[in-house]
Amino acid sequence: MKDKARKGAAGRTQTKTNDVISVTRRKDAPAGKHEDDSSFAVKIQGAGVEPFEFQILGFWLVQDALSTLLSRDEVAPRSNLSLAFAGATLDPLAGLQNIRGLKPGAVLRLVEEPFTARSARHHLARVLELLRASGPQDALREGRSPSLLETLTHAQTPEPNFPNGKSLKRSTSNPKPEAANNDRPAPEYLLPGSADRPLMALLPHSSQPEVPSYLRDLSLSSWDPPPGHRKLQGDFLYITVVTTEGQGCDVTSCPKGFFVNRSTPEVFDHRPSQSSPVCHCFTDLLCHISPAFKQAFTKNRHQISRADMMPTPYQTPCWLGPPCATRTHKNTFSRLGVDDQPANQAPDWNEELQAARDRPQTSLEERLQRERALLQVNSAFVRTVSHGAETVVEGFAEPVNGNPEDPAFLFGGLFMSQGAASAVFGGERGRRAAQRLELKGVQVYSDLQGLQGLHTLPTAIVDYRGVRLSAQGLAPGLEGTEQDEGAAPVSRGLLYGVNAGLQESPHRRRLLELLAHASKALSLQKHVVLAPNGHRVPLFTSVDAQGLLGADGRFYILDVFRTFPADANYCPEVNGETISGEEEQKESCKGAEEKSTGVKGGWPPNYQKDFGLPKSFAHSLCRLRPELMQVFIQHKHTQFTKLVREKLDNNGGFEECATACDSRATEAVRAACREVGSLSEIIFEMRFCPNVFSPGVSYPSGESVSLQMQEKLLREAAAFIITHQIPAFVEYCLQSDESPMDGASLKEGLHERGINLRYLGHVIKTINQSKHKDNLRHLTRIVRSEILTRSTKRVFNGFVQGVDMPCLATAVSHFLCCLLVPHFTATTLGEETKKKSRRRGRGPGLSESTPWSTLTATELWNQVCQDAVETYGLSDSLGPGLNQLVERYGLQKISLLREFCLKTGVQLRLRDYSFDSHSKAPIGPDDIINIFPIVKHVQMPTSDASKAFRAAQNYLEKGLLDQAYEQLKDAAYLFGRVCDDLHPEACYCHSLLAKLAFLQGKAAEARSLQLRAVVISERVLGFDHPNTIHQYALLAIYVCAGGETNLAQKCLLRARLLLLTIHGEDHPYIARLDSCLGLLSTGAQAGKYLKNALRLNTSFFGPENMHTALSQHLVSQWLCTKGDYRGAMNHEKEALVAFTALFDEDHPQTRCSKEFLCTITKQAVQVERSLRQAGANATEHAVECLSPTSENVLEQMVLVTGLKKIAISDRYQEYKQKHQEVKAAVAKELMSQAAKELLEVTNGHEEPAQETGSGAGEEVPNGGSLTLEETSESQRVQGTSVDTVGSANGHVGEEKTEVDRGKAEPSQSVGLNAEAKTEDFAHGDSSAANGVKATEEMQSDQTSDEVTGSPKSKGTWADVVSNMSAAAETGSNGVQSISVNGTDQV
Repeated sequence: MKDKARKGAAGRTQTKTNDVISVTRRKDAPAGKHEDDSSFAVKIQGAGVEPFEFQILGFWLVQDALSTLLSRDEVAPRSNLSLAFAGATLDPLAGLQNIRGLKPGAVLRLVEEPFTARSARHHLARVLELLRASGPQDALREGRSPSLLETLTHAQTPEPNFPNGKSLKRSTSNPKPEAANNDRPAPEYLLPGSADRPLMALLPHSSQPEVPSYLRDLSLSSWDPPPGHRKLQGDFLYITVVTTEGQGCDVTSCPKGFFVNRSTPEVFDHRPSQSSPVCHCFTDLLCHISPAFKQAFTKNRHQISRADMMPTPYQTPCWLGPPCATRTHKNTFSRLGVDDQPANQAPDWNEELQAARDRPQTSLEERLQRERALLQVNSAFVRTVSHGAETVVEGFAEPVNGNPEDPAFLFGGLFMSQGAASAVFGGERGRRAAQRLELKGVQVYSDLQGLQGLHTLPTAIVDYRGVRLSAQGLAPGLEGTEQDEGAAPVSRGLLYGVNAGLQESPHRRRLLELLAHASKALSLQKHVVLAPNGHRVPLFTSVDAQGLLGADGRFYILDVFRTFPADANYCPEVNGETISGEEEQKESCKGAEEKSTGVKGGWPPNYQKDFGLPKSFAHSLCRLRPELMQVFIQHKHTQFTKLVREKLDNNGGFEECATACDSRATEAVRAACREVGSLSEIIFEMRFCPNVFSPGVSYPSGESVSLQMQEKLLREAAAFIITHQIPAFVEYCLQSDESPMDGASLKEGLHERGINLRYLGHVIKTINQSKHKDNLRHLTRIVRSEILTRSTKRVFNGFVQGVDMPCLATAVSHFLCCLLVPHFTATTLGEETKKKSRRRGRGPGLSESTPWSTLTATELWNQVCQDAVETYGLSDSLGPGLNQLVERYGLQKISLLREFCLKTGVQLRLRDYSFDSHSKAPIGPDDIINIFPIVKHVQMPTSDASKAFRAAQNYLEKGLLDQAYEQLKDAAYLFGRVCDDLHPEACYCHSLLAKLAFLQGKAAEARSLQLRAVVISERVLGFDHPNTIHQYALLAIYVCAGGETNLAQKCLLRARLLLLTIHGEDHPYIARLDSCLGLLSTGAQAGKYLKNALRLNTSFFGPENMHTALSQHLVSQWLCTKGDYRGAMNHEKEALVAFTALFDEDHPQTRCSKEFLCTITKQAVQVERSLRQAGANATEHAVECLSPTSENVLEQMVLVTGLKKIAISDRYQEYKQKHQEVKAAVAKELMSQAAKELLEVTNGHEEPAQETGSGAGEEVPNGGSLTLEETSESQRVQGTSVDTVGSANGHVGEEKTEVDRGKAEPSQSVGLNAEAKTEDFAHGDSSAANGVKATEEMQSDQTSDEVTGSPKSKGTWADVVSNMSAAAETGSNGVQSISVNGTDQV
């Protein structure tokens, strides 16, 4: 089964899909230190490979070491090998530590084993994977997101090793400082104010050579399969090879390996050729046949392990394809036949997945191998699902049932179906929602940790050409024979569910234990419902779920699409929910009372009037998200704590009630539990019933009270979305310059807060009701765009299903033209297509009888608007047309086109599109390159790596930078072991590690780590994903620290180009990029960027904001370099006004601005005096003195990009004063205690003083060495700090701004000083993508030392910002700040 899990679908997984990718580590390899003590190096030789050293672990089995060796570049693509030691072949199941004589320096030999027919095909599959290694241009052809970092860096320099033992092995620029090519201006389309959005610039041609064609052709010979008499002699396959030199030959596969036979296309001759050796590895034979193959293979064999070349576990779709798809088509050698799966050998996906899940987890190495095996199996499963969707939708698979409304298909070991469209759930929309919710339910049950024994089937859903298919592995024990149909459910394995019947068995008890444990973890309440036959059935899940015992002895849970509780906002009335017995009359009385009052329990006052909820939805499967359930539980817990304290305060005080032995505390807890709806009356316990508001569910009479409480609880949870979560999300977007940029980041931000996308209309309403509506125009633009594209996708699904394959490209282009060009008419595209079809000899072209050809732009827009109103409840619809919508909200048609393609899988030809032409269709059939399936699947765990990553964030919160750095190195290593770093969380980990390395002064290491983070983001998330934009901006900082200003400018321009394409220029993050570009640019372009940044910051954040004030200062600084001191004074005055409003006049930040303003004034006076005296040279000298140095530029870029978070704290001075008062009070108390003890000693009472040493007397040493305690706390944080170099105003040459902390190297010019330990390390990639905000807690003793000490100088920008960050991260009461929704991550 281990081979099964490793190979996936019968050997069709990747070459590097072995349990362990590499164990060759550096001496400081961070992970698994407690288990790597037994590792040692041995020498590997034999099997035709060059001898090399190999690090093995003593607890490995022989097969573990062998599988690792087969994945090494030195050995691949060899296979069918065994290990031998001292002349004896080792047992694969033997432990290495049990082999006598095996010690460091020993020699292990690789032994070539005879092939079988199956292993020979597997070997050829490995060879093919190497020959198919994708080049930089192949990704577009295959619909995968490419890595384009190499296009910015041309010189090829090997990267140093990373903590996981791998190297980036990609093109990087010269790390030496650049002296030339830094003055090249930016293109016109990247300057502020430009409306051009060229797509050709998004995917520039790679400067890296393409992977060469190793062979012209490789296929099965016309003489294959071997005749019977040759099969008996051992011939497996006959293969035809055509080399690049044009030589053709036939190759025989036999147990010994491969050799060239004497067959020709006309004559069969099985005898070996006279000049052909028998090679165990097929590539050795090809190297012997073709010198060109040998040269190309030797040069490029190691590229498969590069981060930008390795295949990703899951395909990241790319909406743009190559400019010419015909020229990029390549021979994939598919005619060799190793990819063909025999019908009788379809993989058992369920068995492979469950076998991988059941692997041992006792050690770190076992857990890593288990998670890697799970990822490999799921990756192969998803690829098969994608292939199966194409086969089924295109009509190449026959249904296995006779139901035309719900056809089911078997393909490649998958069970695929659309599902029946039930009127109870809402027809087609309900069917799609049920498939999506089923996948989500499978995900949450799969993620339960510590729950061994409860299994779910491998599940995925796929959208292709408007059809959604659900794919699952075949479950054991579900199919019964005709003789079993009349048997009891227990005999068929059904143990749990409404239809399971009354039964009792040890298996059922065990399953109920597992479900009870799962329900507790998922916050689901145990309840009782009535079965159709009237029996009471206890449930831990929804009424649809079924638990069964499979034929493999495993417990499975199925039909979990209603696992989460219903959303009461979209459940206005549930007629099918009944309560039997005597409670019906009570319920009717209560219903009459609620009807008379007009408000049901749980809804806020005037809720229906203010928000129009509850109301009906397009389907009846609206469920709450698990993130919301956790946030709401924490919200209720906060209410519970507050209520308990209030009740105790009203009954004599908290301390008195806590110490008294009466019932006041117990009664307070009971009352608070009842008020918040706790499941228990003595402790806070919040759970939800998934069957409340579900039609057709009957409850016994005893459940009425619980049912009423659950209905109230769900109404409160639903109202919590409207009244708390949506306003909190809008407020976050108002305050942050890293708000969503496109639909993907909007969806991610909403889901982190538990907000479903059906609430997009309410997000619009909240924005419109805000007094800062204009400041949120970028969010309005994104939400409107998302509503439009999602409604368009639903219309497109119905449109494209009725289109035949020959007309598909024409129909899709017609649909896009109708959408994006309101004045477009069908005749334009129709006549053009007819002419092209006649010229190419393909028949009459577009037919007048095709239904899709009659679609008009007006009709399409009406359908889209109707869907938007029905789904999102927009009161103003989308407007009369797309042009009006674009003009009103500033949308971009190219951005809308990108969102549509990403959601539907459409791939467009890479070219520049114009939507303003009235005479020509903007998108033609030739522009539609392909349509790819969009697969949604279960995410496999990376538990140890994610745990290390979270631990690092916790250390950052506490200011323990060294520990955080080590944990991040561990996490990076573990991600590499599990998924080769090709995982979104691995990207965030590398980025955060790069930040920490940079802030510790390790700029070169930060650069290397960030290069890898950029590549991972491009490959896994997308080349134009918002996270990729952010990673490019960070990379610009790190390369600038090394003096590579030209590369830094390229990275910033790349980030700006991507953001302009996906959103436009009117976004807060553009201001951040433009500020950095203004600092790196020269001449007039620098002023354009800085002034645009100032305009955007003022527009989004107002004049009295830190972002705006810093932009004012940067513009003032630039004007000084141009000699415009009057303009510089005006801008610096605005900055001073902002700083004074944000802080106070005595604040260091304000003083720095005052000093810079005085400096400008003095320079202006000096220049004016020099001009009067005709002293031109003095003017030039004065201008030069105010020019910022490279260190100052880097420092200001760090502040602008948020590496050192610029935070506002109005309570900083108040906090200092309160802290000093507390410190003085403590010191006074300690002195009084010391005086009291001294008096007792004088009176002869030493012993009582010693007995009370654990009390007040113990504080004397601490009080006497209070400064030492503070010093130790400060040293704990300062251990890895680097002093910040820079001046208060970003200039040198003035005595008032002299740097007093010493000089540093450019690569170490920015670091963490003693006051800068509260930086927001996890903002950006960590906060946006993971929902985790890591903030550092300011130590009170450390702060006291800093704020009470007299400054030696007038301060620097870094000092000021560091102090302000420290104050901002901690409130006046010393409480650490938390995220908007009250939790670190939900």
